[in-house]
Amino acid sequence: MVTLVYVSDAHASSHLDGTDPSGADRPDPDELEAHVPLPPALPVSENIADDALDLKTQAVRFVVTGGVSAVVDFGLYLLLLVVVGLPVNIAKGLSFIAGTTTAYLINRRWTFRAEPSTARFVAVVILYAVTFAVQVGINWALYHALADEWWRLPLAFVVAQGTATVINFVVQRAVIFKIH
Repeated sequence: MVTLVYVSDAHASSHLDGTDPSGADRPDPDELEAHVPLPPALPVSENIADDALDLKTQAVRFVVTGGVSAVVDFGLYLLLLVVVGLPVNIAKGLSFIAGTTTAYLINRRWTFRAEPSTARFVAVVILYAVTFAVQVGINWALYHALADEWWRLPLAFVVAQGTATVINFVVQRAVIFKIH
């Protein structure tokens, strides 16, 4: 919506008929300025990495981000395994990569409030390689150890995802997002 506003030094209220109570005529259209409402700006300091959030806030944000990323991970896992018919490890591997990429991008900016860094990115790739092996291994072991029931797939996924999430949070908070 665009609102036309008369800009004047004098303080006067206008009537519905367009006249000014002071007796002045309606302003010339050339004296009107267009004002478009602007979206609220996000507060960002110049050095975001130094504005560390407390543990509780980071943990809550990490869990929320993890929930979003788990939906990406599990949704893609089901799609690749059940619909496409990929083997369990390939389906889980690809879904893990999609989920953890989503998590990293959100966590870097929102949870840990860190600027991009090559050293940090390399550290995250190494951490994700380790948690990838841990998660796929746990998922595989549970998938094959549990009874072939409806709950086998989600239980194996949740245990594997939970383990990887704890490892990721601890290492990212204590090590990776301390790197400048």
